[in-house]
Amino acid sequence: MISPGSRYVALGSSFAAGPGIAPVLDKAAGRSGRNYPHLVAERLGLDLVDVTYSGATTAHLLTDRQDDAPPQLDAVGPDTALVTVTAGGNDLEYIGSFVRGSTMNTLAKPATIFGRRVANRIRARVSYLRDDTAYDAAAANLAEIVRRIQDRAPSARILLVDYLAVVGPATRPRLDVPLNEEQLPSVALMADRLAGAFAQAAEKTSAELVAVSEVSKEHAVGSGEPWTTGFSLRSPRFGGVVPYHPNEAGMAAVAEYVVRQLERSPQ
Repeated sequence: MISPGSRYVALGSSFAAGPGIAPVLDKAAGRSGRNYPHLVAERLGLDLVDVTYSGATTAHLLTDRQDDAPPQLDAVGPDTALVTVTAGGNDLEYIGSFVRGSTMNTLAKPATIFGRRVANRIRARVSYLRDDTAYDAAAANLAEIVRRIQDRAPSARILLVDYLAVVGPATRPRLDVPLNEEQLPSVALMADRLAGAFAQAAEKTSAELVAVSEVSKEHAVGSGEPWTTGFSLRSPRFGGVVPYHPNEAGMAAVAEYVVRQLERSPQ
């Protein structure tokens, strides 16, 4: 277990930052004060440095600035005892493709009054699949992030925390999400391949894997107790949600699994 008062650095994209969950600590980053890093730090009494940022790719963790923010790895130093990493989805446009497809299909419904050709043209603008090289690159970048953390903080425990499932056995096409029977399985496949990239990176390094992607499938959109939001065209300011992202229950669940992992002795 990490000792109370230890420095904890949280790296990642929106599935770590928590956009749409109050309170908002950084509007540009979409960073919530109730995201899983804050919940873990609160529970264990850790000194949290949260640099998670919505929209971040693995490049934004490694080398690239995002808006005015420096590369996230700059926050890791020799005194860092714990680092969590949740990134890679934006490299693959995973949630972005899901949102665009849902938006296009929703807008295509009224478009049918202008003819089926117009509606089909709208639907055709989104591709859900990536080739093997994209997933291999995401895995390689995650492994490189781990190695860079190890260089900066040799004694730190490093947890690769993958993405909560948005699609699961209870998710119904057309009813729970505005995708059809052909589109929805391809989104689920992307999610599984992304989880595989995390597992591959953990296997290649000494990082610990927290595979919330698998345990959360029973809490996907359409389930009785979803850990992620569904689709909405309305922003949270107007009663909507940030589509297909962790909700408060989801963040609490991820925090619980991270704490459980930390209670185990590192291998």
